[in-house]
Amino acid sequence: MSSEKDYAVQFVAREQAELRVVDRDPTPLAPDEIAGSSIVTLISAGTESTGSYPSEGNFPRGSGYAAVFEVESVGEAIDDIKAGDHIFCMGNHQSYQRVKRDAALLLPEGLAPETGVFARLMNVSLTTLTTTTARPPERVVVTGLGIVGNLASQNFTNAGYEVFACEPIESRRKVAIECGLKNVLSTVPVDDPDIAGTVGLVIDCSGHEQAALDGCNVVRKKGEVVLIATPWRRYTEMYAHTILHAIFHKYVVVRSGWEWELPNQPTEFRTNSIYGNLAAGLRWLAAGKMSVAPLATKISPRDPQTVYQNLLHRRSERLTYIFDWTNL
Repeated sequence: MSSEKDYAVQFVAREQAELRVVDRDPTPLAPDEIAGSSIVTLISAGTESTGSYPSEGNFPRGSGYAAVFEVESVGEAIDDIKAGDHIFCMGNHQSYQRVKRDAALLLPEGLAPETGVFARLMNVSLTTLTTTTARPPERVVVTGLGIVGNLASQNFTNAGYEVFACEPIESRRKVAIECGLKNVLSTVPVDDPDIAGTVGLVIDCSGHEQAALDGCNVVRKKGEVVLIATPWRRYTEMYAHTILHAIFHKYVVVRSGWEWELPNQPTEFRTNSIYGNLAAGLRWLAAGKMSVAPLATKISPRDPQTVYQNLLHRRSERLTYIFDWTNL
């Protein structure tokens, strides 16, 4: 028996992306599953264009982990979701989604899919917001204003922190200002006596070792430097001693910004969870607390190669792209 056909963006060789026809899973839905047609998926510019797209081996492979779809069918055990509902999930760039109920979040009423899908990349820094020892109204420095850093700056501003958003690339600073961020700087203010030594938390979203060192030099004693971005490659000739010296003499707490240190679902005696934070992100988006329209260009998935080349070589006007699966 032949299965129905869908479309998926796949990496088919190093730096080669195609929209391909794929077989739909023909097995009946499990009682706790939901399925339907994708409306939008969001590209994680760092992970996908810098990490997966240029890497070798294991072809073809899918990509993406942020989707909103319209429900078409539900398992028999599900009574709180119906056909026509819009669902957020961590789905790939594909025209059809199928997920377990506990991996699906209903979009708040009135929230546009192209807005709600940003909850996924908000969530990267919401883990840090949950776990940091810094408390509002402390000062926070964010280094790197790609999509994750921009959203981190907005997250911490919404939570009551005084945020300084730092980015050497002018076009990204312009996007940050367009999003309403106030303290947008070209460099980390390590030489500003009014800021250096007063910062409770630095969030590095650049993966650049100089940013990590600057973070260690701008925090207060016992301040945190949280490394969210993947250090994809070496950028400087810095010696390890330089950063160790700063850590030791400033009593800095340097740690990973690993998003998945939280449990997937709410758990007794644990603060927050991945899906709890995702739900909070959807609420913030629905309440208009986040400015995401300037962050992405909405485009058909018909030509993913051009999209990923634009991101890889920083030729895009915005920070990332949204694939519009209603425009195949």
